[in-house]
Amino acid sequence: MSANPDHGKGEEKGSRKLWATALELGPLVLFFAANTRWGVFVGTAVFVAATAVALPCYRWLEKRWPVMPLVGGFFVLVFGGLTLWLQDDTFIKLKPTIVNCLFGVILGGGLLFGRPLLKPIFGTAFRLTDEGWQKLTVRWVFFFFLLAGVNEVMWRFFSTDTWIASKMLLSFPLTLVFAFLQVPLLRRYWDGDDNPFAAK
Repeated sequence: MSANPDHGKGEEKGSRKLWATALELGPLVLFFAANTRWGVFVGTAVFVAATAVALPCYRWLEKRWPVMPLVGGFFVLVFGGLTLWLQDDTFIKLKPTIVNCLFGVILGGGLLFGRPLLKPIFGTAFRLTDEGWQKLTVRWVFFFFLLAGVNEVMWRFFSTDTWIASKMLLSFPLTLVFAFLQVPLLRRYWDGDDNPFAAK
């Protein structure tokens, strides 16, 4: 009996997703650990170095430059570098606000011109109708601005340690919950009969 090629492709895709998640979370986990032991400036240096390693790994894993990790990584390098150069942690604290607002503005601007920009970014992972892409993009626009607001509250009104902890214990869980809540939309607006989100 011959092996099922689709099964192998599914395993490979799952492995790639696992590695992509590790590359995304790895620098943040190292930042958290280094800050706990040595403070925010050493933590920032570790964050910058880990991001500089993770970005080429993304390129090797995906065979292309993934847009959102690339933009986020660019701002880590810029704002992390400014933090270390000027010895002012305001820059690294502002980075999530600026990145999330940038994503929100870009996606919102695309909607104004009738172009849901999530489609070219995630079109290889999801096949949705035009209405589905439109609604999913609107939701992410609002969520990016929500994340920016959360970051502003955490760094302006709480300690540096609390702000850093909020990245792992608040912003990341919020993102996971939000992404999970989009499953009904993906199920409803999937374009095709091979809907992976359909009820079994």
